[in-house]
Amino acid sequence: MIVAILGSIGLALAFAAQMARWLRVLQREHYDPHAMIRFLGRWSSPPVGPASAPSRVRDRRPVTLSHILVVVFLVALILHSDALVVAVTIVYGLFAPTGLGLRGRTGALRFTRRLSTIAALVVAVGVVVATLGAFAPRPWLLGAAVVWAVPMLISAATRSLGPYERRRARAFVESAQRRLAAVGPRVVGITGSYGKTSTKSHLADLLAGTGVVASPASYNNQAGLSRAINENLADGTRVFVAEMGTYGPGEIRELCAWCPPEIAIVTAIGPVHLERMGSLDVIETAKFEITERASTVVVNVDDTRLAGWVGRLRATGKTVVRASARAGDADVVVTSGPRWRVIIRGEEVGELEARAGLQASNVACALAAALELGLARGEVIERLNGLSSVAHRAQVGLAPSGVTVIDDTFNANPASAEASLALLFGLDVPGRRVVVTPGLIELGNLQPGANISLAQKVLARGGELVVVGRTNALELMRGAENHARRVDRREQAVTWVRESLGAGDAVLYLNDLPDHYP
Repeated sequence: MIVAILGSIGLALAFAAQMARWLRVLQREHYDPHAMIRFLGRWSSPPVGPASAPSRVRDRRPVTLSHILVVVFLVALILHSDALVVAVTIVYGLFAPTGLGLRGRTGALRFTRRLSTIAALVVAVGVVVATLGAFAPRPWLLGAAVVWAVPMLISAATRSLGPYERRRARAFVESAQRRLAAVGPRVVGITGSYGKTSTKSHLADLLAGTGVVASPASYNNQAGLSRAINENLADGTRVFVAEMGTYGPGEIRELCAWCPPEIAIVTAIGPVHLERMGSLDVIETAKFEITERASTVVVNVDDTRLAGWVGRLRATGKTVVRASARAGDADVVVTSGPRWRVIIRGEEVGELEARAGLQASNVACALAAALELGLARGEVIERLNGLSSVAHRAQVGLAPSGVTVIDDTFNANPASAEASLALLFGLDVPGRRVVVTPGLIELGNLQPGANISLAQKVLARGGELVVVGRTNALELMRGAENHARRVDRREQAVTWVRESLGAGDAVLYLNDLPDHYP
């Protein structure tokens, strides 16, 4: 009897520990039910590299406690050793996956109304299944299965509650619609695989003092955008700038149905979220939705896919403004380089010193929209000189130690990585150049190659590489031919930088994965 009680308590604690871990993953992944499958795969990665890799570079990944426990659990099942099944399940539930902590270092679990609803449903299902198992020939098996199945149960509960959550969200959307109608601002919608947050910030800076409100941070889905409007759209707002993100076709169209933009800006089409959307064609289709209700569309024609939209959009009667960071026949050009030349419809209106951490193509897109909204040409250079860099996006600073620090921790795509590397190796510093990174993510089949290439580029330019975590460690180390330093957490990398670098050195912090990534 005592053994049975202890076993039940142990399984209950193991179940609770698994819930704490995986609910945090769900919350950090914006309640995407499919995230459970993806992250379970990441935390259960095989002990060897891809079979397609040449044998000389098939470096072994670390065999973790999780791998050992899975093997022991399967052996216990085959041997019909229920006591061992329960013991292994308790250990797994309490301590695995190795590295996925109960309390987050980069984002603690918050029991919001939505998360509490999902948790209650999972607990209810778990209790029912475990109770039914008590009447089975092997009564402990279902109780153990519930612990191992926590990620799947959370995924199923999130999907089943989806319709209910959408109905609840509708009330906030309707409130936001009424607020928009009452205030009546001109709406600018911004999307793109990357660059949309920076472009939004630049547009707000260019229009500062003229009654502009921009959606905060990365509030770019239905919940975030409706909240931004309900909480921030003040009376007298003349322009509302709405960042619009998507994880698949239909989402931006739904946003535009109740927050229709007069002006749409599209910054880039790239492999960000390729893991979720499957192909660049699907990403392009999803981004194109922002143009459907807009009368004016600003496109970055330096992007070859977006350049192909110009004729297509004009054929439907829309006004298209072509923005570029290259001198050419675009409508608005802000040339990249040490000095920016600003050219508006073929007329050069001035030039200014390039700003570290600002990408000229994003600035050109923002300037094009600002001109459409009434910014006078005579104010352009003064306004551009007042642009500020966006937090954690290629911000350059000088540490007390004399080390030049580039903070690019919010960027995780190949284009921004290349721009940040160019910034690092273009600095006028005499010392070492170090890149600290966990690599690039959500690139689907392109991810291994992108991270190998990233490491190769760092070393080819004479830099040093510090690899953080194990999500992309195999590929980064392969690209660096194992000439790189490895650490488990970013804090360890920061400590190493402080101890190893000094005046005249430079470090680039490229991307910073939250700790629900391995």
